[in-house]
Amino acid sequence: MCEEKTNLEKLRILLPHWVEHSHNHQDEFKKWGEIARAEGQAEAAAQIDKALALMAETDKALEKALAHLGGKVEGHHHHHHHH
Repeated sequence: MCEEKTNLEKLRILLPHWVEHSHNHQDEFKKWGEIARAEGQAEAAAQIDKALALMAETDKALEKALAHLGGKVEGHHHHHHHH
């Protein structure tokens, strides 16, 4: 039987997942920013670039939060769905 995880243990599992998920979205944003730029939509591309920079800052904050909690839970392999 699996013992119940504390909220902090859950957070130590969720934070790395959120950062990974963010990275996946950033890859897509980069791709579509390049497409917008190639289509002559420089301002739209610039705004996507701005969003990417903000996401990078978000990732840093999440990683710092994780460090304050003791790092990710070792041996945890998460399975999740994409929406």
